[in-house]
Amino acid sequence: MELPINEESSSYRRRDFQQESRETFCLQGCSGSCHSEHILQTLNSYRQSRILTDVVLLIEEQEFPCHRAILSANSPYFRAMFGGGLKEGHQEIVSIQKISAPSMSLLLNYMYGGNSVLDEENVEGILEASDLLQISRLRDDCITFLEDQLHPYNCVGMMKVADSFSIASLSEKSRKVMLEGFAEVSCHEEFLELSQTELIEYLSDEQLVVPKEEVVFEAVMRWVHHNGVTRKGALKNLLQHVRLPLLHPAYFLEKVEVDTFIQGCQECFPLLHEARKYFILGHDVDSLRARPRRFMELTEIIVVIGGCDKKGVLKLPFTDMYHPKSGRWTALASVPGYAKSEFATCSLKNDIYISGGHVGSSDVWLFSSQLNVWIRVASLHKGRWRHKMVSLHGKLYAVGGFDGFQRLSTVECYDFFCNNWTFIPPMLESVSSAAVVACMNKLYVIGGALDDYANTDKVQCFDPKENVWTFVASAPFCQRCINGVSLDNTIYVTGGLLNKIFSYSPTEDIWMEVATLPGLLESSGVTVCGGKVYILGGRDENGEGTDKAFTFDPLTGKLEEDPPLQRCTSYHGCATILHYSSR
Repeated sequence: MELPINEESSSYRRRDFQQESRETFCLQGCSGSCHSEHILQTLNSYRQSRILTDVVLLIEEQEFPCHRAILSANSPYFRAMFGGGLKEGHQEIVSIQKISAPSMSLLLNYMYGGNSVLDEENVEGILEASDLLQISRLRDDCITFLEDQLHPYNCVGMMKVADSFSIASLSEKSRKVMLEGFAEVSCHEEFLELSQTELIEYLSDEQLVVPKEEVVFEAVMRWVHHNGVTRKGALKNLLQHVRLPLLHPAYFLEKVEVDTFIQGCQECFPLLHEARKYFILGHDVDSLRARPRRFMELTEIIVVIGGCDKKGVLKLPFTDMYHPKSGRWTALASVPGYAKSEFATCSLKNDIYISGGHVGSSDVWLFSSQLNVWIRVASLHKGRWRHKMVSLHGKLYAVGGFDGFQRLSTVECYDFFCNNWTFIPPMLESVSSAAVVACMNKLYVIGGALDDYANTDKVQCFDPKENVWTFVASAPFCQRCINGVSLDNTIYVTGGLLNKIFSYSPTEDIWMEVATLPGLLESSGVTVCGGKVYILGGRDENGEGTDKAFTFDPLTGKLEEDPPLQRCTSYHGCATILHYSSR
């Protein structure tokens, strides 16, 4: 058997190839990063020894010998200067402004070696220099360093840096720390250096996170007292953005009423009066300052009471609390004598009242939000059903209804201090199942049923000061089984098997159509919560109860479908009260 030809030479060739591969690998490795680093180190030593340098940068009377090629390779600013036909391209000494000598020294170390040692002392100077010289990678390193250093004690300063250099990411993160850590931020020195405009911007931001309004008030007063001579003139503008009605009444008396700056500012007195009025009347005060902030422990919740099932046969005993922020439902004490429907519901001083519920019923019950119990209070003088009840100036008004024989024009007023009902002047027209709304210190009765077959489009207005009823602009509909609410001095009405939401402006005496529902509804629960109108449940065109829920935002004009109710419900009570989410 013959041996393969040239086997020995083949093995030599394999060894030669392996050796060549190793040499090629070593050569490529040396010509890679280690080679470039070696070159830069050599050029850096040349710079320090002034060898082959071809330009001198003059900064704060200090000279920095450099190589134009290195400067141009790192910076578009220098590339334009030395290669763009500018006079500096031929000068031996070039003066640079707006950069400090220490920052330039650190910058050159970075250019020649890729090294940058950032700390709290030098980062702003290096950021300024890298921003001017358009060294984007170093600028990004500075931004990353600053973002990593963000803290409640320095976020105000960081915001100013971000604004100076138009750094969107740092600005956004600084603002987030400011808003989410406001309680701590307001205790640091930087907070006191905010301008009035900046402070108002934060106070009015819906993303402001505070556990209670006392934190906001103390922050404002700390800012004012820091330089009282010049800042006390800003007090009224600032207090407009403090929700004084949400302060604890005892705190208001002990801290707000006695503050010398506030007492010396008559322009603040209306704000104090608004808070006092809220302490007495509760939700009767229709003001943004009376609404809890989005992230407070105190929050607005919706209570849904009783009603009828899907077929309208069974009367529901449930009282449930809905938390709009979390979408969570909580069961509360059941409705007393729950065989009720089409009863009247409203809130007063953070408690809920219901009255009537069947023909001839004069029962009135109070739900204590603090005790989670139903308490019977003074009965109505006149048994009524399919009436409405609202609060105005700290009193309840039971309006109209049906007594089993006829529609009623009578109106009763409840004084909770005395626990009694008294009659006030009757309406101009007897109605049941109307929308009744308190708005801008007056009572409005909108539409309703005149008898079993006829409805009205008339709007009746009662002025408690004048103690008289008048007609105002008629509604653009003629319906019963409608409900209305007041928000920001505007009335919103829906129901009556209409698929519309209408608004009425008492100041202009004008009606408008503002939104369209996806279907026909009547006898829904309607309430205001978080600055939006909530439409909960009701009956559709087939006479069946629904579990659908909608929100209407008057500011945007948008109608959105919300998570459904726990069950199909119609003819139910619906009210908004305040609740401590931590309890």
